[in-house]
Amino acid sequence: MPASPQTRPSGVPAVSASALPDPVELSQALIRCPSVTPADQGALGVLEAALTPLGFRCERLKFSANGTPDVENLYARWGTGETNFCFAGHTDVVPVGDAAAWTVDPFGAEIRDGQLYGRGATDMKSAIAAFTAAAGRFIAARKGQIPGGISLLITGDEEGPAINGTDKVLQWLAQKGEKLSVCVVGEPTNPLRLGEMMKIGRRGSLTARLTVHGVQGHVGYPHLADNPIPKLLDILAALKSRRLDTGNAHFEPSNLEITTIDVGNPANNVIPANAKAVLNIRYNTEQTSDGLKSWITRACEAVCGGQGENRALLGTRFDLVLEDGAKPFLTAPGPFVAAMAEAVKEGTGRVPDLSTTGGTSDARFIQAYCPVVEFGLVGQTMHKVDERAGVEDIRALSKVYEGMLQRFFDGLAA
Repeated sequence: MPASPQTRPSGVPAVSASALPDPVELSQALIRCPSVTPADQGALGVLEAALTPLGFRCERLKFSANGTPDVENLYARWGTGETNFCFAGHTDVVPVGDAAAWTVDPFGAEIRDGQLYGRGATDMKSAIAAFTAAAGRFIAARKGQIPGGISLLITGDEEGPAINGTDKVLQWLAQKGEKLSVCVVGEPTNPLRLGEMMKIGRRGSLTARLTVHGVQGHVGYPHLADNPIPKLLDILAALKSRRLDTGNAHFEPSNLEITTIDVGNPANNVIPANAKAVLNIRYNTEQTSDGLKSWITRACEAVCGGQGENRALLGTRFDLVLEDGAKPFLTAPGPFVAAMAEAVKEGTGRVPDLSTTGGTSDARFIQAYCPVVEFGLVGQTMHKVDERAGVEDIRALSKVYEGMLQRFFDGLAA
């Protein structure tokens, strides 16, 4: 049975043309807020001012945790009912780095030669502006007759620890009994041209912090010392020598990278007491966190003889800290993924690759609550000096998001 259209929320006037935000102008207003993690600097207020005239009910959510900064978040919802199409993103940005290296004011939101410059132009304030404008146009075009609701989940803690942001907003929603039906995250996903790539999953991330303990001593009397460096290198060689897997239909092979080796020894005639290394594994669905942790631990034990176990001369032992950054996930291709990909094709003329490449995003939290895909701008300049996005790309992206809403809600009413 077709879903019955939802009437406009009680007490909310029809959306006037003058209330519809321009995606480029709203991008500029957001960029001009220097919201470097975890500071908000008015960014959520700018967004709230754009959403309220469209009929969205906005709730500001501030979360705290010991040892981390307090973070402001925003949840905005248009309409009622169980069906809820959510756009998710973040208004926080990374630091500008060397401001003198920029050719423009990093927070000036200047347009030059068809490019909007500024920190957050690509990652990802312009996407937030694009889906805000898309939602407004969609609601106005349908005169509020929509079989469901639309929401925005916006955090100020994606580029930081990601503790007081999206994850806690999702928990707050669950406690309220509010559900997300599907979600589109506006992270930059395209390598070179808008429409090339849509993310349908992400690899997991596991970090290992390893310290091998030895006994400090004089290099001329090695029998009175225990050098931890060769043992650390043996462990790392054993870990690097294993091919974890060959990937699968949706994921590239898992990879382990050694990110640092530190001894901190300023003297050439001293055997150090400790040697440290950090490594990170980006892994696919062929692996599990528990399995990788067990393998790393066994490799350390094979060289050092057991965690905390003293050897000759109170020698080699190790400390190992294993930290989960994210678990791998996949939104399997199906009607939702197909509809979103069709909207990309319609809006850009390109059929997007359905990818799981790249780092992590807040989609890792959202996937536990509803199907989620990611689609945003070209990511060539994200986090770089002179970060920028094409003005026409921003407008095209907003059209894609509007097409996503159309295809989703038309599918409900079919």
